Amino acid sequence: MIDIMQVADKADMIINGYAFTREDGVIRVLNLNNPEKAVMIDEAGDVLETSMDDIEIQIVKTYWNKNKELMEDENA
Repeated sequence: MIDIMQVADKADMIINGYAFTREDGVIRVLNLNNPEKAVMIDEAGDVLETSMDDIEIQIVKTYWNKNKELMEDENA
C-alpha cells in the first residue's frame, strides 16, 4: 500500500490533491485522494503510463502546464 504522507512529503509540488514529483526527467503524479489513480508524464506533458481516465489526465495536464515553472528545480 502507498504511504500517502511519504509521497506528499517527497512531492515537488501539490495542486488540488495531486502530488507532482520529478524523477529523472519524468513527472510522477499521484491523486492523493484516490491513490489508485496515477500518471507518469514527460516534461512536455505527454502521457507515458497511467491508471487515470481521460478526463482526469486532462485535469492533471492542465495543472502541469499552468504551474510547471513553479516546480522546484532539481539543481536548486
